[in-house]
Amino acid sequence: MRTSGLWILAILITLASAVYQRKTGPTYPVKGSNEITGSKITYKLLRSHGGKGDQPVVITVPDTSISGFLIFKRYKAKEKWSRIKLVRNGKQLKAALPHQPPAGKLEYYIELAKGASILTLPGNKTIVTRFKGAVPLAVLISHIFFMFFAMLLSTRTGIESLRTSPNLKSYALWTIGLLFIGGLIFGPIVQKYAFGAFWTGIPYGTDLTDNKTLIAFVVWLIALIAIIKNKKARLWTLFAALVTLAIFMIPHSMHGSELDYSKLETHAASLSAIITCSIWTIPVGEGVFRTKK
Repeated sequence: MRTSGLWILAILITLASAVYQRKTGPTYPVKGSNEITGSKITYKLLRSHGGKGDQPVVITVPDTSISGFLIFKRYKAKEKWSRIKLVRNGKQLKAALPHQPPAGKLEYYIELAKGASILTLPGNKTIVTRFKGAVPLAVLISHIFFMFFAMLLSTRTGIESLRTSPNLKSYALWTIGLLFIGGLIFGPIVQKYAFGAFWTGIPYGTDLTDNKTLIAFVVWLIALIAIIKNKKARLWTLFAALVTLAIFMIPHSMHGSELDYSKLETHAASLSAIITCSIWTIPVGEGVFRTKK
């Protein structure tokens, strides 16, 4: 096959894996439609919210006799469900989930009523949405751009390893360079803006997005060393490309950063205990300044 044909094949594989990763990820919106006593309802329920403000929840319900509630609670928190009445705006019913700290999650569902009939959306399950900080568009686009082309070069290098006289070194160098810029420079910057930490993978945490980027980079470094030393270069290159393809098909944001509300509340309780201490003293020169709380 000609070089142009190999590039087309690599592009098709990369695009297919990117679409699969996006649509199977835990942040992809839940879409669907249903009926209640003959009235059709369509919805697109978000599972991620970035930036300031509350997360909007909107469903299309043309039948004005239908009303409902947005029901939610903090994810994994031992607390009662809260209920917010959906407000009608034309053909839509709307409400909003309260803003959460970065990596905070809410679990929610919708309950609709028409007369004595009740409909729960999206069925017999709840939706988990994650909040994050606002990421500058330039940073996000740069991260996506370099990661996409890193995946493309990885795939193209793997295909190249199957040729009779492969040109592996230059392709491998491009792959590593793009992975480094996209995953180990822009990736942590995106993570910092979104969740307040540059790195939450090994050895500091179990964030799957960070860890899979690290694994891909390390595997490609091993492949490059094999290429330079000419020791099973084609085998290691193909292995690196397959590993990279496999880990990047893992849904994006799966097992990502998650706020532990129990630890947050423990910290808040400790802080409150310090603030509300009956008497605290601060030395000033030779005397003592005392303030009664």
